[in-house]
Amino acid sequence: MTETSWHADPLRWGNGPRIFEVFLEPTDPYSAKAFNKLDALLEQAGEEKITVKIRLHSQPWHMYSGVIVRCVIAASTLEGGKETAKKVLAAVAAHREEFEFDHHAGGANMDATPNQIIERLEGYSGVKLKDAFAIADLDREIKWHCRYARQNGIHVSPTFMIDGLVQADVSSGDEVATWVKKVLGH
Repeated sequence: MTETSWHADPLRWGNGPRIFEVFLEPTDPYSAKAFNKLDALLEQAGEEKITVKIRLHSQPWHMYSGVIVRCVIAASTLEGGKETAKKVLAAVAAHREEFEFDHHAGGANMDATPNQIIERLEGYSGVKLKDAFAIADLDREIKWHCRYARQNGIHVSPTFMIDGLVQADVSSGDEVATWVKKVLGH
């Protein structure tokens, strides 16, 4: 077994007993909408009552999904860990269309290279990603996210789980107060 010199910081916030997991594909508009509500969820529910975990759910019809997911995980290995990864996720959410294709198959990104996508994301997030992106065995963390989603039958993004159970009635369009009530039961 080989030792690695990197660590992917888990994408988890709060320390409460109730677990709210959200499976996100960063360039998906509904995932971006859900991501943008997570801080408010933690604030309204209380960090001592809830733990929020982001699970990255790469989807091939979002053409640069794999590159973006790898960038987020790469960011989690850098100084600041999960907070650095959160900056990258926020940059994607704020500029989502610049990392996506028109109708999943056309537009300006047809001519973009992965290096250009990484550079664009570095510019928006302020996070230097190229070296971390190149970590040789970073894919083991990416595969973990993928396997975790598959074992839980996750197909769409965003998908929400509370305490290990998929919540088909929770949506990115819900008000944060609805999420709080669902998670805490009141």
